[in-house]
Amino acid sequence: MKRVLVIDDQPEIRELIRMTLEIENIEVHEAGDGSEGLASALRLRPDLVLLDVMMPGTLDGFAVCQRLRGDATLRRTPVIMLTSKTEAADRRRGLESGASAFLTKPFSPRQLLSVVDRLA
Repeated sequence: MKRVLVIDDQPEIRELIRMTLEIENIEVHEAGDGSEGLASALRLRPDLVLLDVMMPGTLDGFAVCQRLRGDATLRRTPVIMLTSKTEAADRRRGLESGASAFLTKPFSPRQLLSVVDRLA
């Protein structure tokens, strides 16, 4: 069974993702901010991370992604950034941070499953 960690400060987004992935028999774990998400990733060692870009607190999605890439056991874990930002500079910054793919909010369950299936 695949294990996915969802890091997003919006509970309704986490719920939508959880419901979508659980239909496909994927184990879903959730975190509500960057610090909690990073700690969860280090503990859980997920097969894939779905990571919001804009979150409150000291670690946004870019910082979390960079730290995941800096960890020897997580550096190859695919990270899909979830963002409402569509500017080329934001995508470039995400890729420089180590993102494997992007999903622009709002996204459909079908889009989510397609990207997860491709990367996890």
